[in-house]
Amino acid sequence: MQLGNLAGRLVLRAGGGGAGGDDAAGDDAGVIDVERASGGAFPADVAAAYERWDELVEWAASPEAARAEAEPYRPADLGPPSPRPRQVFALALNYRDHAEENRLDAPEQPSVFTKFPTAITGPYGDIALPDGKVDWEVELVAVIGRPARHVAAADAWRHVAGLTVGQDVSERRMQFAGPLPQFGLAKSFPGFAPMGPWLVTPDELDDPDDLELGCRLNDEEVQKSRTSQLIFPVPELVAYLSSVVPLLPGDVIFTGTPAGVGSLRRPPRFLAPGDELVSYVAGIGEMRHRFVR
Repeated sequence: MQLGNLAGRLVLRAGGGGAGGDDAAGDDAGVIDVERASGGAFPADVAAAYERWDELVEWAASPEAARAEAEPYRPADLGPPSPRPRQVFALALNYRDHAEENRLDAPEQPSVFTKFPTAITGPYGDIALPDGKVDWEVELVAVIGRPARHVAAADAWRHVAGLTVGQDVSERRMQFAGPLPQFGLAKSFPGFAPMGPWLVTPDELDDPDDLELGCRLNDEEVQKSRTSQLIFPVPELVAYLSSVVPLLPGDVIFTGTPAGVGSLRRPPRFLAPGDELVSYVAGIGEMRHRFVR
């Protein structure tokens, strides 16, 4: 199942889509509006879908859903697949090569910070640049579908609704100002947590633990890796986080970025007005954002 947020309405990608990079651009079979196709059994509100995740999965596999008529859509109207999470977690130094480019040892346990939900935006459009030095960080994002508390890693995928593409956009001047880093605040300007274009359930992926991801800046490849290189993969993150706090339906986990960020290049490179950033995870899709002053 591939879930989308079309102008604030809950939709499913008809036929599952191809879920590849460029085929997320709308040249597929269209979308099914869940509220209309279910005769009002499910609301249009995307965030509400996660509170009834098991029911939604069952309905999506039903003959009624299979008979639903698909509608065309504009990719520009797609929003974040989890628009109002109560908790947004993010991981630092969760790829070994990113730890190495920071000249730091790989962490022995997950290094967690939070982003503020007001930073969330959709997979396409403009992002305003604040004053400072703004950097890119492509990430795989996991969204919780079932409540999780003290979940074992072996059972963790059962609690994940699906995966999507994300960017942990970061303003480095604020992040490292003062005696202690300000990760959460410096990574939470409006638009600094884009997600999309689709939420893809793990069963649709050949191996949800091994997906190619990367990003291109103005057609230049700046990051490329595989999620099999995560130090702490998704199941371990769900287990670790749920040992401390309850994970709630719709909660979001930015799983970390691989090597290639701008601030650690020689010389450093940061986003400028007019830059276009394309972020992708193979099997899920791609996002496109233009940065403006």
